Amino acid sequence: MGMTITEKILAAHAGGDRVVPGELINARVDIALANDITAPIAIRGFESVGATKVYDRERVVLIPDHFTPAKDIDSAMQVKILREFAQKHELTHYYEGGEAGVEHALLPEKGIVGPGDLVIGADSHTCTYGGLGAFATGVGSTDLGAAMVTGEVWLKVPESMKFIFKGELNPWVEGKDLILYTIGDIGVDGALYRSMEFVGEAVTGMEMAGRLCMCNMAIEAGAKNGIIAPDKITQAYVSGRALREYTFYESDPDAAYVTVKEYDVSTIEPQVAFPHLPENTRGISEVGDVPLDQAVIGSCTNGRIEDLRVAAKILKDRRAAKNVRLIIIPATPAIYRAAMDEGLFEIFMDAGAIISPPTCGPCLGGHMGILAKGERAVATTNRNFVGRMGHPESEVYLSNPAVAAASAVAGKLAGPNQI
Repeated sequence: MGMTITEKILAAHAGGDRVVPGELINARVDIALANDITAPIAIRGFESVGATKVYDRERVVLIPDHFTPAKDIDSAMQVKILREFAQKHELTHYYEGGEAGVEHALLPEKGIVGPGDLVIGADSHTCTYGGLGAFATGVGSTDLGAAMVTGEVWLKVPESMKFIFKGELNPWVEGKDLILYTIGDIGVDGALYRSMEFVGEAVTGMEMAGRLCMCNMAIEAGAKNGIIAPDKITQAYVSGRALREYTFYESDPDAAYVTVKEYDVSTIEPQVAFPHLPENTRGISEVGDVPLDQAVIGSCTNGRIEDLRVAAKILKDRRAAKNVRLIIIPATPAIYRAAMDEGLFEIFMDAGAIISPPTCGPCLGGHMGILAKGERAVATTNRNFVGRMGHPESEVYLSNPAVAAASAVAGKLAGPNQI
């Protein structure tokens, strides 16, 4: 019996030839990541065991991105803990201020993560890097602190599920819609502690932004990781960018999967996840009349330059409705500069948008767009739990950038063909 791509990466990092689902392993960690919310706890754990040195100063990555720029005294103190630790241990990859970006967009962009890596992060959306063909998963801050000392992590090998996306995507349909559709099909616990492997011509024809988006939201189905086998598109992305050697893995033809599901993407329209779970999905033609107060385009899911270009196509020569606050957040400084250089900011500003510096900001109810009681927002973020973006009695609707932009113009949930 062959192995899946996830099993091959885990076997290589556990020092063996083979692993099987359910097996407990100690695995070598290529990158250990934390942010301004989770790193202080990991650092306390690191110091509580008397550790004096990180296992590799080039592989421990700290990025204050959730409340950046610091919104209050408490968040400033959190960042101070990261800054002082990074200085003390001479970490190569610490990014703050004008260098800071949303971590899961910044790491691929800077070549810190590559195909075949094993990445852990004290953030649930670490699974984003599966879009590069890496095994990446979120861990608790205590596990992250231990990995900062030892360079290893304890894992149970997950079972694998295969999701085959056949056919040609409809206009305005992208990776965000495929993953929302999938979560709507299997539910938020449909892949609990399993690996979600995405294959098929609709995936292999997708650029890196869409792949990263799909793997980002694997956690919203309860998955341990999401992953896409690297190919020529991956190679084009990492070539000249990767800071270390990388390895392309792929699943064996006879690899075992607990579930195989097939989707004809020609039947999938842009999706919207209704409150208060990502599984509450509806096609854009079925959303009804839902007035909005805010539209957010950004986050580690959809804050890349490709996402901003899509939004600009919709917003060009249009304005957001008077009742809608349109907030656009480029995910990294490089994306910010590219959007500015391409003239996208002029389009956004003419549309009445607020352009934010790179930050997670409103995604987790941090800042830069908190919702009041009774308010509704459409967002290109990844979660719409109760109170996720502000008041417990507010509502968040998840969509792709095209739908979010069109909805901002319409003043209510709408697709690009409805404005």
